[in-house]
Amino acid sequence: MRVRFSSPNGVVEVECEPGTTVHGAIQKTSIHPSTVLAVHDGAVIPQNTKIHEEVEIELIIVSSGG
Repeated sequence: MRVRFSSPNGVVEVECEPGTTVHGAIQKTSIHPSTVLAVHDGAVIPQNTKIHEEVEIELIIVSSGG
């Protein structure tokens, strides 16, 4: 199943098994999960949410280096 993440830095797609958590899917990218909020259909979703179908999730950056 394909999970698509969109962020200010662009779009990243990863392949995951059904039942993978949002956190697990984010870990397949170069994005650190603790630096983003996951948003689906306009609502923030917990990173322990399981994904069972192809989906697009917006990632909002919540921390930066300094």
